[in-house]
Amino acid sequence: MLSVTVYRNPEGKIQGVQLSGHAGYREEGEDIVCAAVSALAENTVNSIEKLTGDEFEHCAVNEEEGFLSFRLKNVSADSGLLLDSLLLGLQGIEESYGDHIQIEYEEVP
Repeated sequence: MLSVTVYRNPEGKIQGVQLSGHAGYREEGEDIVCAAVSALAENTVNSIEKLTGDEFEHCAVNEEEGFLSFRLKNVSADSGLLLDSLLLGLQGIEESYGDHIQIEYEEVP
């Protein structure tokens, strides 16, 4: 199961995301759930880096272990929109493939 933790600040804004594990929908290289989640997350990180002036507090990736974690220092309106879009995509995947992905929410300071 692919686990997604969405980190929200006390105001409810998404501050970061952690993805871990593998969906197990199909064999490696054929798993459309992992591929979709990875594409959404990697595109979000790249978009924040290229299209906003926001800085990451941390960003770590381990493709073999199926791990991606990032958190922003401050969230601008642009990054907020990108993060909301990421969550919308992840929720859509969870609706269709709920046996393979689980989204949890955690409040962070």
